[in-house]
Amino acid sequence: MLTKTFTALCATVAVTFTVTADPKPKVTTLEIGAQAPDFSLPGTDGKTYTLNSFKDAKYLMTVFTCNHCPDAIAARGKINQFAKDYKDKGVEVVAISSASMDGVMVWENAFSKYDDDFESMKKVVKEYELVHPYLYDGEEPQAASQAYGAVATPHVFIFGPERKLLYQGQFDDGKRDPGPAENNTAINAMEEILAGKPVSKPTSRVFGCSTKWYWKKDMVAERKKEWAEKPVSVAPINTELAKTLAKNDTNKLRLINLWSTTCGPCVVEFPMLVETYQRHALRPFELITISIDDKEDAKAVSDFVIEQHLPLARWTEKSVKKEGRETNNFHFQGDDLEAFAKAIDPEWQGPIPHSVLIAPGGEVVWRHTGELHEQELRNVIVDELAKAQKPKNH
Repeated sequence: MLTKTFTALCATVAVTFTVTADPKPKVTTLEIGAQAPDFSLPGTDGKTYTLNSFKDAKYLMTVFTCNHCPDAIAARGKINQFAKDYKDKGVEVVAISSASMDGVMVWENAFSKYDDDFESMKKVVKEYELVHPYLYDGEEPQAASQAYGAVATPHVFIFGPERKLLYQGQFDDGKRDPGPAENNTAINAMEEILAGKPVSKPTSRVFGCSTKWYWKKDMVAERKKEWAEKPVSVAPINTELAKTLAKNDTNKLRLINLWSTTCGPCVVEFPMLVETYQRHALRPFELITISIDDKEDAKAVSDFVIEQHLPLARWTEKSVKKEGRETNNFHFQGDDLEAFAKAIDPEWQGPIPHSVLIAPGGEVVWRHTGELHEQELRNVIVDELAKAQKPKNH
């Protein structure tokens, strides 16, 4: 059995935590007055940080967060602004990613441009211009996250000069709204601390995605198995159906990909399209693939789509059937490819692969000819979904 040790100071007593690979450890959140557990974690800036790295700060705010959670994403800019505003007041902020890649379902990335791996954390730092360190605790056994008892993202802990816990809980009650919150819970606590007053509300509920622990990997594997067992089909499509799909008289953001089994870039990018669909299908988003192979190659088209395994996600099934369809995979087998092309995208010049992103109501908000760049595609999908739909709690 793999074991790792993690040393923490609780009150004034040295305690050693032994974290095992299994079974599921019991995670208990630090109590007010507890000493901050030590840690040794890599930062996106190439440095390794320990609790002692912040010894010069009078107060320390430790935020357990991640890349994918919509609550964490909404709070990210506000926490970064907090770090700027309170730096000169003796307050240091450190963010720690508590998510294990093994414990995240694909669809749990529905609101995120980025995965939860270490390299993706660097992209988050760059995009948001984070002024505070961002550390990685996603590797088993996620010792720091366990020792602090980080139950959700973001989970905030504020420590005093002697690194005793003064506040733990939410950053604010804004949940998935990146704008101003009604109750700035952590800021209020910090203001009381700076004023020399006891914190009137030292704990609060942490509203956010539950921490993605490494031991959730069995659940992830089960969901992958369910996906692998879903049926896959390909149906013929004519120009009239193509016009209907392009009109997009739904509430869904619709990505249409035109491809062929004889097109190298088409074949190469197809697995990424499958993952993209899985990733965002929880939201009003769907992927429609249309092969323009010769009609004599219908079996080859079907075999390829089945091999790549592109079924309907369970969140898409109902809306597709409501439109009178059974699949989102099609093969154009007509004779008038010119009319078909005009129906899908009048600006398409003919080369494949060709992709169009169509907003509800039929407006093409993005198009791309040639092999897709995964990060660019994620960025545009997340941005367009944010415009079309105000995030809802779940």
